[in-house]
Amino acid sequence: MGLSKTEAFTEHQNQIANLAKAIGHPARVAIIDFLLKQETCICKDIVDELPLSQPTISQHLRELKNVGLIKGTIEGNKVCYCLDKSGFEELLNYSSAILQKANSPKSECC
Repeated sequence: MGLSKTEAFTEHQNQIANLAKAIGHPARVAIIDFLLKQETCICKDIVDELPLSQPTISQHLRELKNVGLIKGTIEGNKVCYCLDKSGFEELLNYSSAILQKANSPKSECC
């Protein structure tokens, strides 16, 4: 199995790749969609909504939290989740830069 060469890329490139990887799973997109509708929720709410087990959902929540797309606060024995705008702002800025370049007259090379 090959070694990861993440050190060969910039911190920004690795961050964008991690964000893209995190939203590259349909269950994580479903979790984000659910949080968009709910604003905040308890993990159990997500388990009731999605056709996945609680441990699987917890793993997806952990991945989203690790890259900065969601935040979680502990309230007693429950964890309440909400969207973390910083990760989405980074994705938006990157996407906007791509669109700006793609819309420039010089980008019509093909």
